[in-house]
Amino acid sequence: MDTNRYEYIVPCHFGLESVLKNEIKKLGYEIAEVEDGRVSFYGDAGAAARANINLRSTERVLLKCGAFRAESFDELYEGIRDIEWARILPRDARFWVTKATTNKSALFSGTSIQSITKKAMVESMSSTYHINRFAEDGDEYPVRIFIKKDLVTVGLDTTGVSLHKRGYRQLVGKAPISETLAAALIQLTPWHADRILVDPFCGSGTFPIEAAMIGANIAPGVNRDFTSCTWEKFIDKKTWYEAYDEARSLERHDVEMNIQGFDLDRDIVKCAIQNAREAGVEQYIHFQARDVAELSNPKPYGFIITNPPYGERLEEKSALPELYRIIGDRYRNLKDWSMFLITSYEDAEKYIGRRADKNRKVYNGMIKSYFYQYMGKKPPKNRG
Repeated sequence: MDTNRYEYIVPCHFGLESVLKNEIKKLGYEIAEVEDGRVSFYGDAGAAARANINLRSTERVLLKCGAFRAESFDELYEGIRDIEWARILPRDARFWVTKATTNKSALFSGTSIQSITKKAMVESMSSTYHINRFAEDGDEYPVRIFIKKDLVTVGLDTTGVSLHKRGYRQLVGKAPISETLAAALIQLTPWHADRILVDPFCGSGTFPIEAAMIGANIAPGVNRDFTSCTWEKFIDKKTWYEAYDEARSLERHDVEMNIQGFDLDRDIVKCAIQNAREAGVEQYIHFQARDVAELSNPKPYGFIITNPPYGERLEEKSALPELYRIIGDRYRNLKDWSMFLITSYEDAEKYIGRRADKNRKVYNGMIKSYFYQYMGKKPPKNRG
């Protein structure tokens, strides 16, 4: 393992790899590989800090420790043992396999993979530290194993608590969209901070809050810490401080935005206001208890970005045709607006009354959904 150049693996929602790839490139890192549901890139040790703090559309940042083929547990053991674990893990490290997943591989028992990996790591560490038993009373080093078509990929989880936990969403409504998915979908649209954005089904405020953070360039992880903050053998405190300082220095607090979030539920609107306050973006968003049937705006070139109900419960399904008919009606009354909505409701386009210009399949958790994209006219270049 090169001590100045590492490979990192960052997972994402299926279908949104291009968004994450662009985020990584904006940070200045070289893309190693793009696969279904994940992107790999090269960077120095400081990349772990900058990626955790700044990336909006991934759940975690994994430090790739090794990759090898294994069709038997003996081959798995040898491959894990050959990784130079002591380069990163100190003598007192607490290390374990937090997750092992397999796909189309000879090895498929997650618990066996976990226990064999642990034994092989102990042997590797023993050969360097010259002890056979480890107290494991120090900092945490969670390991993740992925095996696909017998190719084993081994990573250390630098993140800990998932990156969708920004720290602001204390309260949620039913069927909330995750922060990472919301941020990725917003970045798929051509929305910019100088354009009106309305979410008529805002729930606990995730879309408006993520949009405001993007518009003000507030890094999603700037107000939290990560598992690797204490990995001083790998990345020192000074590098972390510099990464946090860099992110804060790039915030745009003078930006003006017109972001609105509406919901029928007054209590959930109160939650959204509180969440926006926690995120430090309440000044950019107007939340209000309001029916989608009342949606109107005299200004052109705005955006609707939303996650409307899609009838997860049987008794709600009968209301969907009328609801989506209203969405379509309100959208047609907005001059030159664009509309982007994620839903698993298969008849959405039928009742909206127009086929989407683009339609992307996205998984919202385990629910197969569609991101319908209705493109409005672009504003004139010289608008003032």
